Amino acid sequence: MVKLRLKRCGRKQRAIYRIVAIDVRSRREGRDLRKVGFYDPIKNQTYSNVPAILYFLEKGAQPTGTVYDILRKAEFFKEFRVSFDKKERKEKQES
Repeated sequence: MVKLRLKRCGRKQRAIYRIVAIDVRSRREGRDLRKVGFYDPIKNQTYSNVPAILYFLEKGAQPTGTVYDILRKAEFFKEFRVSFDKKERKEKQES
């Protein structure tokens, strides 16, 4: 299974994170399938490669909680009308 998750980069005390598509079994610093964005928590900046993220989400990739929150704050799901709320999915499956 593929996940969208954060990969730590940068130097000590100045971490930045790449948002990558990576196999679940790989470690945090392991080989990624593709880099799809970055997040800088110090400057609070986010860059996302929208076509790449949409491609992986359509193929069934699951974002981690942190990546989901970052994309939600960037209004990614509103802008592209991707319904990816875990609560909504559970309610639909129960119905």
